[in-house]
Amino acid sequence: MTDFTMNKGADGVAIITWDVQGKSMNVMSMEAWPVLDGLIDDALADDAVKGIVITSGKDTFAGGMDLNIIAKMKESAGDNPAKGLFDGLMGMHAVLRKIERAGMDPKTNKGGKPIAAALPGTALGIGLEIPLACHRIFAADNAKAKIGLPEIMVGIFPGAGGTTRLSRKLGAMGASPLLLEGKLNDPKKAKAAGVIDEVVPADELLDAAKAWVLSEPKIVKPWDEKGYKMPGGAPYHPAGFMTFVGASAMVNGKTQGAFPAAKALLSAVYEGALVPFDTALKIEARWFTNILMNPSSSAMIRSLFINKEALEKGANRPDVADQKVKKVGIIGAGMMGAGIALVSALAGIQVVLIDSTQEAADKGKSYTTSYMDKGISRKKATEEKKEAVLGLINATTDYAALSGCDLIVEAVFEDVGVKAEVTKKVQAVVGPDCIFATNTSTLPITELAKASNDAEKFIGIHFFSPVDKMLLVEIIKGKETGSVAVAKALDFVRQIRKTPIVVNDERFFYANRCIIPYINEGIRMVKEGVEPALIENAAKLLGMPLGPLQLVDETSVDLGVKIAKATKAAMGDEYPDGEVDEVLFWMFDQKRLGRKSNSGFYSYDDKGKRTGLWEGLAAQYPVADDQPELTTVQHRLMFAQVLEAVRALEEGVLEDIREGDVGAILGWGFAPWSGGPFSWLDIIGTPYAAERCDQLTEEFGPRFTTPALLREMADKNQEFYKRFAAAEKAA
Repeated sequence: MTDFTMNKGADGVAIITWDVQGKSMNVMSMEAWPVLDGLIDDALADDAVKGIVITSGKDTFAGGMDLNIIAKMKESAGDNPAKGLFDGLMGMHAVLRKIERAGMDPKTNKGGKPIAAALPGTALGIGLEIPLACHRIFAADNAKAKIGLPEIMVGIFPGAGGTTRLSRKLGAMGASPLLLEGKLNDPKKAKAAGVIDEVVPADELLDAAKAWVLSEPKIVKPWDEKGYKMPGGAPYHPAGFMTFVGASAMVNGKTQGAFPAAKALLSAVYEGALVPFDTALKIEARWFTNILMNPSSSAMIRSLFINKEALEKGANRPDVADQKVKKVGIIGAGMMGAGIALVSALAGIQVVLIDSTQEAADKGKSYTTSYMDKGISRKKATEEKKEAVLGLINATTDYAALSGCDLIVEAVFEDVGVKAEVTKKVQAVVGPDCIFATNTSTLPITELAKASNDAEKFIGIHFFSPVDKMLLVEIIKGKETGSVAVAKALDFVRQIRKTPIVVNDERFFYANRCIIPYINEGIRMVKEGVEPALIENAAKLLGMPLGPLQLVDETSVDLGVKIAKATKAAMGDEYPDGEVDEVLFWMFDQKRLGRKSNSGFYSYDDKGKRTGLWEGLAAQYPVADDQPELTTVQHRLMFAQVLEAVRALEEGVLEDIREGDVGAILGWGFAPWSGGPFSWLDIIGTPYAAERCDQLTEEFGPRFTTPALLREMADKNQEFYKRFAAAEKAA
């Protein structure tokens, strides 16, 4: 059965229905394009057909183009991939332009058959680009539906006419939130924004679309009429000029030039606005080809969609029975415990939130109250929903309330003794099948498991703060952790709609293992006399969300001191970061603890807003007359992280490079444009990476020594995603 089918009604309306078999949501494939094209030809050539409605056989319209296909378009584009991609895109444009022109006379714009889109639900990406080529867009009044063009979020932009049509329909300013931010709207908001034309009750959707088609409406698009003027002004118009100047500043301000898709999108809109519509489509296709030829796009799609989705579906889940959590006990109602309680209750899980005092437990529960109140004020939640969520949380000091829990998440103070005491108190109450998870960012799981009466059912779950906003959860297997505990942790993370990675137990696990060297390298450069602004901006130009010095301020200087002391105690003479400690401990002695003290590497005003880098830093660590090249600073910051990721894989801490890439982007914001550490190494090539490591080692020290695995792969000119391609498996 084909993805598109057509039924010609006696009323003269041909209904083209999109219904991809075996999928919960329609996605566009390359094979479906000629089918749609043929049906349009058939309907336009049939004198009995007065007009066409394109709709869906599902309760949604479409989720977009199959990103698995987009990720491999370059590979499948032939010996001259740029030409192959461009020709393929122009073929898509031809189909959509045929829908748009609908048989009208090219000179007079007379004739033609009206074509409407009827969207029963969500319409994303190509699922909106097809309707934008139609003459009128109807959407069902479905508050859960999302309508928009989210391509920019995975490193591409709308390349099947969506960029050109939306910017001409709304103007550059009106289209920018949808194109440059990937903003999604429900049908009513999409209509208010001018994206769609009508919102009707779901049971009237097809009838409304058919009635419009039969009303003999005017169907020529504004940009196909003489005298068309772009809303808000074209680039050569004074108002339009200012719009594009502002848009360019906004894009560069947000992306620092590190994300190629945003710049390409803006170029396609700007250049397309200067020429006739059909030429603008060619310009869009050329810029989209440019992005597909850039390895960043396929790396981002692979990590942020394909790999992320595979991990969320249980790609590395042990083959054991379903371990869905029914009742979770959370020990510790501080910021972390309160956040875990919130996301658990939002997922419909019964929660017991325990702290040493009732006041502390109630304060932890109040975090959910505040969260729901904010949702109500934004009309994203109701009082009924708030009461239901709060009703799932039992805030108490009584450990007996943990009876019946099938999972415990301990989130108390980062102290082995405190955690051991809590572990014993919990296990005196819960049943033998209850899984015990400790939320820790640094303490070894195998060591903590010694306090348990069953190490096989003991596991680490490292949440990132704030829990309700951070997508990643790091699951850590101790030496004796069993497969049921791993499955329970994975199923819980899936229930609360987070993305899990599973790693083995070693110092700092994976995320902190990689982010600490990044921070340390930035601090080390301060001591060397590198201009702090150069360090911070070099990081942002790499696409890092925060420079290393700002990151220290956000996480607090005293936490860095605590980690440094603990690491030095564990490593002894092998401890490598004495120069870093000199700066960090001096900051601590100055009582500049970061944002929480309104003083750190940055200065802050009375309201806690950063006002710039602290000038006093230069008095203690003077800026050198000779400053390094930008690329040198960037490579030091980048390789500091990436080499730890390689070592983690080499040592078996990471078992799957997909987890390494997804975890890096979601956990600490590692240069999303790169697709993650392993994708970045594939982009620059392992031979160059090893050569650059040798240069950095000679100039800056043994911390940049090329890992044996990377050296071996460089000698063989191997890629990580070819050598470690995991079999696609999802639970």
